[in-house]
Parts: sequence; C-alpha cells; structure tokens
Amino acid sequence: MTLTFAATVNLRQINCEITSDIAIATPVFCFSLMAPAKVISGGTLIKSVAGYAEVQLPNLVPGQVLTFVLAYADADFGPTNRAWLPLGAYLRHPGGTTPLPDLPAGVLHGPDRASAPFASPPFASAPFAGLRLVPQPTDWQPAAGVLQCPNGFSATAEALQDASALASRSGLPALLAPGGVPLTATVSADLPAEGYLLRITQTSVILQAGNAAGVFYAGITLINLLATYGSTLPCGTITDAPRFGWRGQHLDCARHFYQPATLHRLLDLMALLKLNRFHWHFADDEAFRLQVDCAPDLWQKTALRGEGLVVPGVFGGGISSGGSYSKADVAALLAHAKRLNIEVLPEIEVPGHSFAMARVIPGLRDPHQNDSTASIQGYTDNAVNPAMPATWDLLKPLCAEIAALFPIGILHLGCDELAHDTWASSPAIKDLQAREGLKDQDDVQGWTMDRLAEHLAQIGVRPAAWEEAARGQNGGIGHNAILFSWSGQGPGVAAARAGYDVVMSPAQNIYLDMAHTNDPHDWGAAWAAFISLEDTINWKPIPSGAEDIAHRVIGVEGCFWSEFTTKDAEMMPMLAPRILGVASKAWNQTDTLSGPDLRALAGHYAAVFDAIGWPRHRGA
Repeated sequence: MTLTFAATVNLRQINCEITSDIAIATPVFCFSLMAPAKVISGGTLIKSVAGYAEVQLPNLVPGQVLTFVLAYADADFGPTNRAWLPLGAYLRHPGGTTPLPDLPAGVLHGPDRASAPFASPPFASAPFAGLRLVPQPTDWQPAAGVLQCPNGFSATAEALQDASALASRSGLPALLAPGGVPLTATVSADLPAEGYLLRITQTSVILQAGNAAGVFYAGITLINLLATYGSTLPCGTITDAPRFGWRGQHLDCARHFYQPATLHRLLDLMALLKLNRFHWHFADDEAFRLQVDCAPDLWQKTALRGEGLVVPGVFGGGISSGGSYSKADVAALLAHAKRLNIEVLPEIEVPGHSFAMARVIPGLRDPHQNDSTASIQGYTDNAVNPAMPATWDLLKPLCAEIAALFPIGILHLGCDELAHDTWASSPAIKDLQAREGLKDQDDVQGWTMDRLAEHLAQIGVRPAAWEEAARGQNGGIGHNAILFSWSGQGPGVAAARAGYDVVMSPAQNIYLDMAHTNDPHDWGAAWAAFISLEDTINWKPIPSGAEDIAHRVIGVEGCFWSEFTTKDAEMMPMLAPRILGVASKAWNQTDTLSGPDLRALAGHYAAVFDAIGWPRHRGA
C-alpha cells in the first residue's frame, strides 16, 4: 500500500488530500491538531479527544485524489504556520492502521524549505565591539596584545576538568591539554559564589573564583572564547558573577518523549551558557513518564499513547509513540547534571493537566461529577478531585517518592490552567467547600495546594508551582513556595509582594516554543507572541515600578512546551539561538545588552552551535 498525504492552509481552513494505489473501504483519518478540530467538508467527525480527532472518509479509489477540509473548532485558534497542520496522521481501515507520510516539520528556512531542513544563509551578524561572550561578563577591561593558545591550557583544578570534559565531548576546542598555556586557579573567599576573575596575559592565565562553581564557570568562559575567537584570545581582565541564583531552562517531556541522550545534550548546552537549573516537566495530560514504585500503573500505562491506548495520539502521537524514564535514567541524568553545576527540578501536574493520571488511577474523580467546560487544550475531564480520598492516597506517597530521587530538595507541583468550573458539578466538592469555608474554585485550588505543600514541608521538601497557585482566600499554596510567573510578569509581581519567591518566565519573551516569526513557513505556537531573538532580552526581570520586589525575584527561566514536537531534533532550532537571550537575562548583572548586540553575538555563536551539532534557526 502506498499513500500520499498533503495539507495546506487557505483562509484559516486546512485543505487535505490523500491518494492510495489500492482501494480502501471506509477509511478513518486519525490525526491531531494543536486544539480540537471540526470538519468543514468531505468527511464526518466521529471522535474527538482534545486535539486528537477521527474523521470518517469516503472510500479511497486507486489513483483518485480524496479531498476534505478541516478547521479549528475554536475560531480564535488558527493555522498560524505549518506546526498547526495535522500531526501524526494515519488511516484506520479494515486491514489495520497505516501511517500517512509526515508533513514537512520543524524550522525550515532557505530556498528549498521542503527538502533542506535547517538550511539557510548564515545567521545575520554584525560587528560586536565588546567581548564575544554570552552571557556578557559583569566587567571586561581589555589590555594590549593577544594570547596564542592553540593547545588550550595546562591546569589541574578539578572543576576545570569537568569543563574540559564538556568541551571534548561537545566537539569544541580543547580547554586543557599537556603543554598548554599555564593557567593557575585559586579559590578566594573575597569573591562571590559562582563568581570569578580571569586575567588573560600574553603568556598565561590567572583565575580566581569564589568557589568550585566559579572555577567551572571561568573554564566555561574560556571554552566559549576559544570557539568565538579561535586560538588567539584578546588580553584583558574579566570580572564576573551571576545576577540570579536560579538560571533555568524548562523542557516538556510529557507531550514528547525526548531520548535521555537528548536531555544530556541539553544540559551540556545549558552549562555552556551558565544556566544551572533544568526544570524537568515529565507529567501532563498526555503522560506520566517517570518510573515510580508507589503507582506503577501511572507510568506503565501512560508511557505510550496512540491507537487503542489509554491516551490517543494527541499532539502528534500517531499510531504509537512515547517512552518512560527509568530510575537508572534519573540517576544518570543527575550525575551528568552534577558535573555541570546544574540541579534538576522535577514537576508533577495537579490538580489540572491530569488527564492521563485520572484515566489510570481509580477514584481521582467524583463519579457524580460531569465536567462541562474544557481546558485550553480541549480536555473536559483533566483534573483530579481534592475531595476524593484516592487523590491524597496517590499524591502524598507520589510526591514523597519523586522528591527523594532529586537532591535539589524542591518539588514543582504544577497548578496551571485549571479549566473554569472544573468541579462545579461535584457533590463531593460542594461538601468540601461547606466544611472548609471555601467560596469558589480558586479557594478549592488554593486549599488543595496548601495541603499538598504542607505535606512536602513536613518531609523537608520546598514546594514550587506556577503562578496560579497563589490564588484563593488564604493566599494560596503558602509554605515558602517558589512561584513561576508565566503568563506575564504581573502575577509574579503580585506574588512577590505577597511574600513569595518568584522565578520570572514571561511567555511573551522566553517561551521558546513560540514561533520566531509570523512567516507561515515558520514553526511553533503563537498564542503569547512571535518571539524574535531580540524579544528574549527586551524585558526586565524586575519590571519598572516594581523595584520593591527585587529581593523576591530569585531567577529567570526559559520554557519549551512540546505540543508540536514529534522528533527530538525539532526542538533544537527553536531553542537556538534564542536561548542566548535567556542566559543573558539570567546571568548578566548590568542587563544592558541591546537587541542588535545580541544578534551580533548570535552570529559569533554560530561557531559554538555548529561545533556541538546543535541545529539553529538561521533565518529569523
């Protein structure tokens, strides 16, 4: 059987064509969109679960083109670019299931977008007058002359060995080698933690650092300079230390299962840019991807999604896709992260974004509840019910087991995008409200998060959550929680003024799953903004007029959500080069880098991305 499949957009409608070389009776077109679909013509919608849909088509006649037209059910959604076309499409027919050819996916730029992924003219660059380094240092004082170092440096500091190993496995110029330029490294209590001072002379390098992490980051600076300048480094003095202790990058591994090797590569990239927190989002509506002993069904039955499985092929799942991370995978990732001065933050998702969890664990929903409103992704029953005993029988041991796996001592509980009126029809929730004096959904959510955070506090774990966890009559989650402000910075400012520590992750600037441009041939989401490289730094972690919260903003974190990612490599050029902006906002204390300067630096960093084999968006 040979099938062809094509899809194009015209006036917000998706025109689809299928051909077959054999007759196929009563075929069903199975696919996913970014949100629920509807059929305009040529078929009948027979099933819909969030963005996954099944359309009954007429019989396929050999050699004849079968056409049908789709659209998004919500007129506010539209096929902004190719990522909004059908993903993971296949046919169900009397003989079984057959995948349809994939549509061109990922960031494609250049004269032949369809056949040359990631190919384009070199990323636009311009001269940069300062030091070719991202993030920019606190201070750079150039001196006369240059240092020739074709063989790297000669040093014995253990932290430099870790940095050198990173350079070696990444394909970057060697940092350490016998016979290299002499480099002396000392630790001084006079310098801040993670801070360092580098004196580059024409014959040697002198390194001072506040601690071992500072030594490591000084090594990272030298690796980057060797890549951006070659073996001829400018002489001068670099004084540097980070602005924030939390310098993060998030990755959604629930919508797409990334291979462990890809996670290791992402951590390497983060370390090269002095990012130090990996936010591991392995649980959501679509899957719970971590091996846990307390609830084996949770990960065993949701690891794969697709035809005949608990979760259908939402977000490009196709006939079957996915995977799960074993405890051995966790241990290996943590060991890798430790060598890179990175800590790993695990996240579960409650009370919303729990479609898969509620499907496989009995008793998490009120049997008398009938959800009538859908989540933003189109799920109508994706929240656990805090009035049900089974919810707590699951969540308390689950949180304890996961937290025990991760040395960071923090567990992110989720708590975002709970659908309106989620529990409105639940008699058990009405009883809970009466007992606890809870007036509305925000109060119930706040009570839930407070109770779960209290459990974490009792076992010595600090809670974290998305911004919505501050809602409710009693101030929400409490318990010294860290809140992540994602819909903008306003909720973060309010949370900080209410006494929470806050990580700023504004979607309009550093949600790297957003498309780079409004070009329909680009790739990515668009609900928050089209995010150019310049947009990643055109904002302030401490907004103007909110200087009073500076002591409560503990960091910056970029996010990547994987709704439209079906292959690991599709994520990479979405991050690069925009992750340079995330690193700049998280590290640089002066925060004075301009958009044109960042673009010029991105041109120099082509050498870094290309050396490590990390595809980058070149046509933005």
